[in-house]
Amino acid sequence: MESATEERKSARRKQAVALLSVASNSLLIAMKVVVGVAIGSVSVLSEAIHSGVDLLAAVIAWFAVRTADQPPDESHPYGHGKFENISGAVEALLIFTAAGWIIYESVEKLLQPTRIEGITWGVGVMAVSAVVNLLVSNRLLQVGRETQSMALLADAWHLRTDIYTSVGVMVGLGLIYLGEMLWPDTSLNWLDPVTAIAVALLILRAAYALTVQSTRDLVDSSLPPEEEQWIRKTIVRFAARGVKGCHRLRTRKSGADRFVEFHMLVEPEMSVQDSHQLAEEICAVIESYYEQTNVLVHVEPCDGSCPDHCLDGCLLTEQERKDKKENRER
Repeated sequence: MESATEERKSARRKQAVALLSVASNSLLIAMKVVVGVAIGSVSVLSEAIHSGVDLLAAVIAWFAVRTADQPPDESHPYGHGKFENISGAVEALLIFTAAGWIIYESVEKLLQPTRIEGITWGVGVMAVSAVVNLLVSNRLLQVGRETQSMALLADAWHLRTDIYTSVGVMVGLGLIYLGEMLWPDTSLNWLDPVTAIAVALLILRAAYALTVQSTRDLVDSSLPPEEEQWIRKTIVRFAARGVKGCHRLRTRKSGADRFVEFHMLVEPEMSVQDSHQLAEEICAVIESYYEQTNVLVHVEPCDGSCPDHCLDGCLLTEQERKDKKENRER
């Protein structure tokens, strides 16, 4: 598992990048509101609202990583990791709400279209927004993956969606500007609310994916199959050291923390000290491969009873199982 010093460094990195997201979103909101109101663009204002949701989500993510990094206590013996998952779920709800508001305003704008002035300002602020969000989201993804922070990853993908929506709004405004130059008698202002609706649909798609990802660990789903398979293979590697089988493997994740439990079978004659040492070595291998992992091993004697749940993870040959059953029946 991570040392105390490494955990503190990881916590500081997570909190710093979360604050970076708060600062960037605050700047973008101010820019988009000013430009959106000045030129009368509902798509730019919808992006301002989107950035407002991003700001709230960034604040929640910052609070979540601060709370999740607190050590276990009497009230939370398994740590505070799920605060990050709760953060992701709340972000998803906020995104759904923002998307609904954008669609409502866009429909109103379609029914009562208005001319957009100063389109180049709108294109400019969307370009700045896309670049800023690209830089910040890349940093969030990097730190989120390295620290396995659900809150930072959720915030990163949230901002990554903003890049696409900003580009979409920029393209929509650019087409309106181009249309005014090439076909001055034809109004393409309807592209503004249509672009905003497209933005909202992309936001809804991101919200759904975020909801699935964040709630998965809240309901204690198992680790991915490839991770469980690696754990099983690691246990098998200790067969020569005395491991006769394993069963009842249970895994789950809470924030960045993994929890692994399984029953390990050894020879009945193995001493408590030797079986404990064997279990500690297996735990050390798993915990060194997956950071922030807690492994609990229950040691059982392999006495030849061979219940059904034990056979799946049995490492004995057919003859060895037969011999153990015969010895048990004597």
